[in-house]
Amino acid sequence: MLKKWNRLGSVVLTAVFGAGVILAGCSDKKAAEPAPTNGSSGANQSYTVKHAMGETPIPKPPQRVVILTNEGTEALLALGIKPVGAVKSWVGDPWYDHIKADMQGVKNVGTESQPNIEDIAALKPDLIIGNKMRIEKVYDQLSKIAPTVYSTELRGDWKINFKLYAEAVGKKAEGEKIMADFDKRLADFKTKAGDKLKQKVSLVRFMPATARIYYNDTFAGVIFKQAGIARPDKQNKETFADDVTKERIPDMEGDLLFYFTYETGDGKASKMEEDWVKDPLWNNLNVVKNKKAFKVSDTVWNTAGGVKAANLLIDDLYRVFEVKP
Repeated sequence: MLKKWNRLGSVVLTAVFGAGVILAGCSDKKAAEPAPTNGSSGANQSYTVKHAMGETPIPKPPQRVVILTNEGTEALLALGIKPVGAVKSWVGDPWYDHIKADMQGVKNVGTESQPNIEDIAALKPDLIIGNKMRIEKVYDQLSKIAPTVYSTELRGDWKINFKLYAEAVGKKAEGEKIMADFDKRLADFKTKAGDKLKQKVSLVRFMPATARIYYNDTFAGVIFKQAGIARPDKQNKETFADDVTKERIPDMEGDLLFYFTYETGDGKASKMEEDWVKDPLWNNLNVVKNKKAFKVSDTVWNTAGGVKAANLLIDDLYRVFEVKP
């Protein structure tokens, strides 16, 4: 027998979550509209999803989904589902520019690290999707509201999470088609780029308090690997990233360099970028002298982390490698 999901108890949940809960803005009536679905699992067919916290039975393809990861939001939109609630984008008010047109009427339910449990309960979802790395501690509270599915990580191979999200909303076949289309685009770029892929490509990020060199286990790094894009020897590592001081600027050398800046609005990251790109060590890099250092969107190349951003990143690759789609 499927578990009966209790949608009540928001007062208790609020007390548990306490001051850490971020109160979202006033509710928009449009946020209460059911998400359109065409679940491939069938209108009334139940199914069970294995995920980071175990197994969760889902009575039928959901109509009211709350999504608690940024890349998960992109996954739902790509699958043709507008969530009734979603966590705020890391940059934007409250959504990234490339998704905000599709997110009108969606309730902002806090952030990936601190979702607003009371607001989530008020939306009366029939599915909640979250992430173990971010909010493992509130899984039990969320599970009392609705069936809850968690992905494990938020770094590296974004396709793993996409596959889980598609399965959770009963759109496995649609998800496979979206992934096949993405793979086809990247394969087209790879074929047309040819020997240009031998150019070693460096990845650098500027943040408010640090600069980072990004390696292979990153959003862009995973896409690079699939595309066959070469990396500088010092960056060809199966790890995430290093926070670096200016003494490590020579390690940023490459035939091409993409850099992106995580600016949240206070100007600190932009100031960090300005300081570094004016540094003599930066300007002594051959890739900079050759005018092969390209500033790209941090949202697209790192922060959003979803399927829509991945396709926009391919657009940038076509442009910079001077390859026609």
